[in-house]
Amino acid sequence: MKKFWAAIGAFLKRKNIVFSLHRYGVDALGAMAQGLFCSLLIGTIFNTLGTLGVGLFSRTFGSAALTLGGFASAMSGPAMAAAIGYALGAPNLVLFSLIPVGYATNMLGGAGGPLAVLVVAIVAAEFGKAVSKETKIDILVTPVVTILIGVGLAALIAAPIGKAASYVGNLIMWATELQPLLMGILVSVVVGIALTLPISSAAICAALGLTGLAGGAAVAGCCAQMVGFAIMSFRENRWGGLISQGIGTSMLQMGNIVKNPRIWIPPILTSAITGPLATCVFKMQMNGAAVSSGMGTCGLVGQIGVYTGWLNDVAAGTKAAITATDWIGMILICFLLPGVLTWIFGLIARRIGWIRENDLKL
Repeated sequence: MKKFWAAIGAFLKRKNIVFSLHRYGVDALGAMAQGLFCSLLIGTIFNTLGTLGVGLFSRTFGSAALTLGGFASAMSGPAMAAAIGYALGAPNLVLFSLIPVGYATNMLGGAGGPLAVLVVAIVAAEFGKAVSKETKIDILVTPVVTILIGVGLAALIAAPIGKAASYVGNLIMWATELQPLLMGILVSVVVGIALTLPISSAAICAALGLTGLAGGAAVAGCCAQMVGFAIMSFRENRWGGLISQGIGTSMLQMGNIVKNPRIWIPPILTSAITGPLATCVFKMQMNGAAVSSGMGTCGLVGQIGVYTGWLNDVAAGTKAAITATDWIGMILICFLLPGVLTWIFGLIARRIGWIRENDLKL
């Protein structure tokens, strides 16, 4: 029996198949977010430019009658699956075979398609890796196994996974509508923390379809982390740090957080304040793409998503017009308050010795 398990272990090692939370919950999830960014998110930005009258992005092409943004968004399933396969070190034939797997899974998964793609693409990729280059007809065997396993599994579980993810997302959004103060704090803090951790807050928001007031709270939490760390660490990192964290990612501080977890307290406290302000005072909603809820100020995607939601609401007749209060709320929640509050909390933490010189140095 020991020889059997030793042989299995050697085979998995040779095939680079590693069953671990880090491989699937960090590497694969993070790659899935990148796939979403390069398809659905870019498509959303293109479509927003189209609604603003930029001719190239409002023009439809061919019999498909899709815009550039429409084409990009339609490929979100394949983009996510291919990104996951790449993160798992899939050989070329497996990687390319994941494209139809992702397309089928995302379609069958409905509103919860991203979560279904994450699960199905991981399983299909690992099976594909297991058979890759094991036969003389690899050109046939590997794609057949990967696609059959992937699409077959998608047919069985994509819809239930999608429904479950959609249910959880709807539950969070319902609870936020019912208790905007409490849930505003909870969603803002949790999604903000996820943004800074080496996991993907964008993928989580997309998988749960987090929009509405809950999406607005998520944006607030992400902005508190990104803008907060950028301002709080300005004395150590200057302009380069301001840009790399403010419109890049607060994940850059993860190494410093491990060394001194107390540097995380100021942006978390800020998110606990800006979240309920977003839900209770300014009623800021994310009615654009759900993935934007977990992006914060990264490339200003969160703000573009909120603006896209305004346009969608105006077009649907649920919102009369974009008001000055909308803009004031966005600027305060996404930029001014995260910077000012985190700077104040950070200054207090420095005064009492919780944050020392160069603790925030990148």
